Amino acid sequence: MRLEGKIALITGASMGMGKEHATLFSKEGATVYIADIDDEKGSKTAAALGDKAHFLHLVVTKEEQWQAAIEQIEKEKGVLDILVNNAGISVFNELINTSQEEFMRTIEINQLSVFLGMKTAVSLMEKSRSASIINISSIEGFEGSIGGYGYVSSKFAVRGLTKCAALEFADKNIRVNSVHPGGVITPMVTQATGEQKKAIEQFEQTIPMKRMAEPKEISKLVLFLASDDSSYSTGSEFIADGGILA
Repeated sequence: MRLEGKIALITGASMGMGKEHATLFSKEGATVYIADIDDEKGSKTAAALGDKAHFLHLVVTKEEQWQAAIEQIEKEKGVLDILVNNAGISVFNELINTSQEEFMRTIEINQLSVFLGMKTAVSLMEKSRSASIINISSIEGFEGSIGGYGYVSSKFAVRGLTKCAALEFADKNIRVNSVHPGGVITPMVTQATGEQKKAIEQFEQTIPMKRMAEPKEISKLVLFLASDDSSYSTGSEFIADGGILA
């Protein structure tokens, strides 16, 4: 198994892509800490994955909660090998209708959380012989999008944070990379009806591969970056978008 003996922390892991990452990591032998604000869903996810999965309540925008989470992992495991900064929100609105509060909430959850996670975890990850940080961005970390003022800004910023940390941590045996998914099939997509379903179908036709990604297709890329198979990759962007940016 590619992650046998590894200790991983994944934010926003109670549902969606984060849950898919946690499930795959667990299957590959890792002990997984599922960090989320949703205690009920997070606990259920951890229970479903078995004894090597643990739930951590974590508000990713609060430094003191990050510190408590890392302290708990250090006490229980003594090391952290993998950090996946997955938590995020997607809010789109016309500029004139975007409030400062809405903009800053998106920046804090999508960008500040990545900064805090790396800052807080690095001292424990230095104890690993081969550590990896994977920051989940988006293809909208490369291009603009109508109404995406907070979202696009934050996803561009994740690229920059990743590169800065990769340079600083390179001699600490900690690799840092970003993942940039395109359209991914989520419950919102599969349950869409009416005009929303029509819009999704039209979007799929703009993708060179003519389909959206299954969540597991993104998780397998995250797994590669978490494992020692990617031992010479750091400070880079890894794109999984069906050819959109091409």
